[in-house]
Formats: sequence, C-alpha cells, structure tokens
Amino acid sequence: MRICHVSPHLPPDQAANALLPAHVGRWSHELGHNVAFVTQAGGQTGTAAGRDHAADLPGTVRRTRARSSSPLLRALRIDTLRRTRSITTALDEVARNADIVHLHSNGLIVEVASAWAKRRGIPTVLTLYGTEIWHYRRRPLFDPFTRAYHDARAVTFYSQRLLDRARELGLERDGLHVIYPPVSDAFRVVDDATREHWRRELGIAEPHVVLNVKRLHPLAGQHHLIDAFARIAAVRRDVRLVFCGTGPLRVTLEARAEAAGIAHAVTFAGLVPNDQVARYAAVADVFALPSDLEALPTVAVEALAAGTPVVSTDHPGGVELHALFGQDVRVVPRGDVDGLTAELTAALERPRRTTEDTRALVAARFGPAAVRDAYLALYTRIAGQA
Repeated sequence: MRICHVSPHLPPDQAANALLPAHVGRWSHELGHNVAFVTQAGGQTGTAAGRDHAADLPGTVRRTRARSSSPLLRALRIDTLRRTRSITTALDEVARNADIVHLHSNGLIVEVASAWAKRRGIPTVLTLYGTEIWHYRRRPLFDPFTRAYHDARAVTFYSQRLLDRARELGLERDGLHVIYPPVSDAFRVVDDATREHWRRELGIAEPHVVLNVKRLHPLAGQHHLIDAFARIAAVRRDVRLVFCGTGPLRVTLEARAEAAGIAHAVTFAGLVPNDQVARYAAVADVFALPSDLEALPTVAVEALAAGTPVVSTDHPGGVELHALFGQDVRVVPRGDVDGLTAELTAALERPRRTTEDTRALVAARFGPAAVRDAYLALYTRIAGQA
C-alpha cells in the first residue's frame, strides 16, 4: 500500500499532529508499505520548501512553501495562491500514485490536499486532534475544512468527547472513529530501587515529586499549579515540583514561583527528550494537569502507564480519562486552586502506583501495537473500497 501523510507539522516539532504521522508512517514502513510525507516549511524563517529524506522518517518528506511574513501579500491572497501551488506541486511529486492520503488536523495544507485527492479519486482519512473541533465555526459561503471533513472516507478523533462534540456541532456522518494516541513502551512501571536511582540521576533530592509535562502556555493552567504547590510547600519540605516543557510563559511562571518563595523547590527542566520524560513520569508520585482545555492529554496517559496517578481539571480530556481509569485520575474544577491543592496533598500523603486494570487498559487502547493495528485496518478497508 502507498500512503501519503499530510500534516502542518512533523518532528522535531512535538505537537500531536507531528508525532502521530511520524509514528504511523514508521509502523507502515516496517510492515512493507510505501510511505511519504508532505508538510509545511517550519515557520516564516524555518526550513525551506523542497524535498528531503528526514533522518528519522521513512520515505520522502516534501516541505511546502512557508507562510509569508508580508501583510500585503497575505491581504491580497498572493501568499495563499503561492502556498497552494507549492502544496499541489509537492503532492504531484510524492502522492500521485498513493492508495491513501492521510490528512492530519486542519489548515491550508490539509484543505488543498483534500481537494487535490478528490480530483484524482484518491481516498482520504482525516484525523482530528482537538482545536479543529473545539474552535469549529462553519463558514457561511465557502468552507474548505467542512468540505474536507465530509469528503474523507473516514474521520478519526483523538477522543470520544471530541467526536461527541463534532456531532453536537452538526458534523454527524458515517465513518467516524475514535483512535486514541499511542503511548510509547518507554513509559512503564519500574521497581522502587530503579525509581530511586532515576531520581538521583535527574538531580532530585526530595523523596516526593509532583510532575507537569506541558507547553508553558496560558491554557495549560500552570499558574494554578504553582499556587497550589506553594500551599503544599508551606507545610512540607520533602516535595519537588517539576515542569517539563518550554513556552512563552516560562519567565512569568519562574517569577511567580520566586514571588511565592518556592523557587528552590521548583524545577523548570525545559524541553526534555521523551526517554527522559519517561523517567520523570516513573519517579513522580502524582502527575498534575491543570489545563483549561484538552482533547485527550497523551502526557497524562503516559504518566498512568508509568504507574503515576493523575490529578486533572475537568476539561473534556480529564473527564474522559476519569471515566476510563476511575480513581487513578482525580478531577477538580478548572481554576479551583483549593481543590487542586487538596487532591495533590492527598496523593502525596498516601503515595501509590496505578492499578493493574489501568495499566492493562493503557496497553489495550493506547499501546503502539493497538494504535498501529487500528490505523492499518482502516487503511486496508478503505483502499479495498476504492
């Protein structure tokens, strides 16, 4: 089978719509399928448009023209026309003989690729990650995203709540599926001796750890976590708060921790390799996810796979994880610092690991083999119908 993935992002970007096409592409290649990728160049001053063979991806990666920095070119739609031509040229080069075009997320590159595939009779699969539905507004006259949604042979969603929201918005159709994001086998339960060894290697002197893995962004709610941790740190000195991630709020959050008098107990680890994130997840006593909005937070499922219970706010992803994993995912209202403090305190006072049922469910629904098989079965069925 010949499969072309079209996504606004690819690694080294760590966005969900960068990681999934990379994972599925590698799995498909390992099973003998031919794989190619079309993505946009990395920002206004990023990678130039062109063809390359990315070292960590199988097949050809074709990068299209980046968005212009000129307001005039954008206002006159000249930039859109140039980018559209670049996208179609890339598709003509690497996808003209494809059996499946897998579209990821939304934006011009996905909308153009959908129309291109329809003209050539190539079936498409569309995967939606969150913002495409949470912020969906149907355009009154010409709506290329809604057209791409209905033209796709199948649409997959990162969570059941996301699919339910699409239906509420009037986007009901046949061929809707939930395929959860994959969780790497690096996230696993280890014994106490290994946890202690990793804690030392990570430079953590305290015996207890609260972990957050997320971009440092206003919607991630990390300011609430700092406020909650300040209350915890006022009564106990044996806990460290670790943030893995970078983003525009780092300086602001560091200043907030300093003002609260807890900077000595807070680590901003920055952008951390995935294998090291897995170690942080294993040594943590509790994973905190105080976000305002999440579709299905893979980072929380990774923590569960590593044996670490989760405290989440009641965004759709947190509510869905609580429904799946029960008491291993505790939920508090968004913005409720009192509730967040109470749940984190309880988790630290009675530290435990996740249940066997939770770890079995992670493997069955989020394990790489389960996700791989779900996508390959979908490809096979759709290609057979073409």
